[in-house]
Amino acid sequence: MKLLRLKITDPKGFRSLQAGFEHYFRTPWSIDNELRGGEGFAPFVCAGPNGSGKSNLLEVLAAIFYHMECMYLENLPDSFLYDERDNPNGFTSDRGIPDGFEIEYLIQAKDALKVKGLNGQAHVKIVKGSGETPKWFLLNHEDHDGEVEMTIGQTLGRQLLPEYILGYSSGENEILSLPFFKMRFIQFDEYWQALKNQLPYPGRPETRLAYLDSGFSQAILLCNLLFQAADTLKPFQEDVGVEDLKEFRLIIRRSIKIEENQIQEFGSQNQFKRETVEEIVKNNPALIETNSEDGEKRYRVNLMELLEGADKSDKLVSRLKRCATCAYVDDATDTLYLDYFVNEATRRAFKENFEQSPIALFQAFQVLLTLNLYSVSEALKDDLYQSDSHYVSETVPTLASDERIMRFKFVKFTKVGVEQPVTLKGLSDGEHQLLHTLGLCLLFKNTNSLFLLDEPETHFNPDWRSNFVTRLHQCFEGSDDTHEMLVTTHTPFLISDSKPDKVLVFKKDKKTRVISVNEPGYNTLGASINKITMNTFGKRETIGGHAKAILEKFRERSKDDHEDKEQLLVEINHRLGDSVEKVLLIKTILDSMETKG
Repeated sequence: MKLLRLKITDPKGFRSLQAGFEHYFRTPWSIDNELRGGEGFAPFVCAGPNGSGKSNLLEVLAAIFYHMECMYLENLPDSFLYDERDNPNGFTSDRGIPDGFEIEYLIQAKDALKVKGLNGQAHVKIVKGSGETPKWFLLNHEDHDGEVEMTIGQTLGRQLLPEYILGYSSGENEILSLPFFKMRFIQFDEYWQALKNQLPYPGRPETRLAYLDSGFSQAILLCNLLFQAADTLKPFQEDVGVEDLKEFRLIIRRSIKIEENQIQEFGSQNQFKRETVEEIVKNNPALIETNSEDGEKRYRVNLMELLEGADKSDKLVSRLKRCATCAYVDDATDTLYLDYFVNEATRRAFKENFEQSPIALFQAFQVLLTLNLYSVSEALKDDLYQSDSHYVSETVPTLASDERIMRFKFVKFTKVGVEQPVTLKGLSDGEHQLLHTLGLCLLFKNTNSLFLLDEPETHFNPDWRSNFVTRLHQCFEGSDDTHEMLVTTHTPFLISDSKPDKVLVFKKDKKTRVISVNEPGYNTLGASINKITMNTFGKRETIGGHAKAILEKFRERSKDDHEDKEQLLVEINHRLGDSVEKVLLIKTILDSMETKG
């Protein structure tokens, strides 16, 4: 997909973006140039001071596509959907956050659409008025000029949305995560309802929003190291030095305890049919009844009942077991251990069992990792679905490792210059961050997706920051240019590696609080770091604030006629390192000495 225009029409605006905020991502000339192959991959780099609205742009895009995704999902949880009596604050297509927007983009047209020009891509516009259901328009219909309103069903609606919406935020910055976090609970409920009602389950989430945080980082890395060719993994190797994956373990807790009063939710959905606990347990194979030492009945839910089958089954856990070097179950805890000692046979087994696709394996990990949300109450889940707070994730309980349904352990790989295999725990924050962000790009490089990366280089050293755009280009090398990426940053190096039409400079007016987005006004590609720092971030000094304060004290002393200027110069040279500011101060002092001489 290729973004063209975004406008916020919600009277309340969105976060710091005011009502009426509008940005055109591409001009007609740049669209034509890209379609002719003249541009190639190039992310939009969003830059500006802290609090200028950069992250909010990424968040509003995530929120818009979250809303559109929810409109076309087949499996939405009952607690999520609107009900006049039971859930008056539930989801409806005519109410969203933001509640009014316009968005235009290009996306590869399907056979059902007749389009003209734009290399066969559909020029799509979605308009949502406040309190209204979004409307779809096609702006390059083969048989009509101007925009044509489309009646969109579930199939075509999902085809006209990005194939995946992929998010990443660094550190404790969770501004971007809320729509993705909500979608994880929808993924959990999709499986939970299938388990309760014994419905077919495909072994992959229906939703296309994926957010990369620490819980999913190992999944991303394993999928790449198991599937990607050595040449593809060069971005990993050249900076972090990752070589071969040697081994890892998957630990899957197969069942959890359930109280007798919770069993009714596994019963018949027919409100006129009353079933006893014994009947419900008998009719649902996911329920397990045992007796305690005192003879009292206990109940468990087999969470793997829809995911695990016979040895040759196509179910998710069965496929993982076929790839394992060793598999065993601890009966005391009903925990499955899968050990993998990785060689070519292991990689071949994963490719044969997961459609030759690292994304298929990632989706399997998604399903299992999302089951770790089992402990969240329905009341908390209801609050989360309706929340617009950045702090909602803090209310979700953090499970101890042995309480999780699925976790990775002993992920070991060889590293350049290190004799013994290393674990992920042994990597630095910067190494983790590089593996996360580049891994996400490598995994989804051949998809028609929207990448939203919020400050992905915060833990990098200067060398890695200066090479980050180069690494991104390496990740997408050889792929079709069907993806879109927005990156927020405070790093001048990313701007210096971008053409001015790909740099979005954010500014917030101090009085009106209105946010504007403009091109830099100068050629950023190859521009010096000092020029970018001065023009984009408003920082004119080349030295730190503490050093500047010391220099200013020297400047004040130089104005004192009783000061020994020669001794002062010696002191300045001794105290301060080389900088433009120091040279200018010394020149000023020398000029004053000549004038008086």
